[in-house]
Amino acid sequence: MWSFLANLIGGPIVTGLIGAYKAKLAAGNTSEKIAADLAARELAVEQRERELNTQVVIAEEGRWWTALPRTLVCYAFALYVVKAVVVDCVLGLGSTAPLRGDLAVWAGWLMALWFGGRSLEKIARIIKR
Repeated sequence: MWSFLANLIGGPIVTGLIGAYKAKLAAGNTSEKIAADLAARELAVEQRERELNTQVVIAEEGRWWTALPRTLVCYAFALYVVKAVVVDCVLGLGSTAPLRGDLAVWAGWLMALWFGGRSLEKIARIIKR
């Protein structure tokens, strides 16, 4: 599975590296060659970052006992949302008590990170530049 994901992610990056190398060869002046070389290096660094991130995920989530807590919490909350929204609100077949206290705060953070985590990573990368 991980090799499939690496190939899926690596395909566009490898294509970009080839394109950057072709641009470097076709560049007429020195500044264009430098820009093409920098673009190729940036793509290579990005590919390496993705490889390292994949290794981190495998190390952290590579065993069932390390992946289980996150999975249980996410699926339990997903079931609660489905029950509260679909069954109660859409179908009108019951009523679910609202979350209160710390549990409501945790659920809010879970939703924010679940759906906004990747967006926050992209924003942080833009700010970092």
